[in-house]
Amino acid sequence: MAQSAAPATAAPAITPISLKAIAPWALFFGVLMLVLLYFVGAEQGATSLISGENVHEWVHDGRHLLGFPCH
Repeated sequence: MAQSAAPATAAPAITPISLKAIAPWALFFGVLMLVLLYFVGAEQGATSLISGENVHEWVHDGRHLLGFPCH
């Protein structure tokens, strides 16, 4: 039996992403993570930006999951 050779295909070139293109997204997600960390970890008591217990109750389980005491 004759074996047919498969045609060689060139792998697609990988284009690197520049730091100028990544920087705005990294900054955005960094600030977003800090805001989320604040609301989960510190939005109660003396540093509270929003009065009442609503935010505390919404993030209560996440607070315990991340190891923040709240009681």
